[in-house]
Amino acid sequence: MLQLNYSGCKLEAGTDEAGRGCLSGPVVAAAVILPDDFQHELLNDSKQLSEKKRQKLRPYIEEHALAFGVSFIHQEEVDELNVLQASITGMHRSIEQLNVQPEFIIVDGNKFKPYQETPHQTIVKGDAKFMSIAAASVLAKTYRDEYMEKIHQEFPQYNWQKNKGYPTKEHREAIRQFGATPYHRKSFKLLPEQLKLKL
Repeated sequence: MLQLNYSGCKLEAGTDEAGRGCLSGPVVAAAVILPDDFQHELLNDSKQLSEKKRQKLRPYIEEHALAFGVSFIHQEEVDELNVLQASITGMHRSIEQLNVQPEFIIVDGNKFKPYQETPHQTIVKGDAKFMSIAAASVLAKTYRDEYMEKIHQEFPQYNWQKNKGYPTKEHREAIRQFGATPYHRKSFKLLPEQLKLKL
């Protein structure tokens, strides 16, 4: 059962990201502040939900949240920062977009850097424990999936509409066959043996 609040503060923001383990595309982060009467029977950690359920939840979250923000850290910046820093930067940028200042921030995972003076708490598997983090995970995942489906049109041979840039066997096979695209993360091990790619 997801809990609504961790800190007791009325304006508590939950934040999460999607796409850290992908070989291509951005890391997408989201931050959400929910009202204290928020409920939706489908809401859960986005990884536990079908694509259809996530799509159904997204407009509901956006409509009923007190505030939400979504930010994209594209592959060049992921390469520049490293993926952990890219995730934290993305979360900070999402929080910046909130039209109300949070009093407290709860973060999925165990790594975060303080955001301004706002107190925060990292929570391992927070997306399966707290509604605002679960809501942020749904937004991050749906926005990222939508983006990957869009760039799939440009490079259909990698089948990003299905694998969303994750290192599936099929995705690695396409990299082996066609090389890397501008959307691939150069700092990642694209192939297990890291052949000399046509970058």
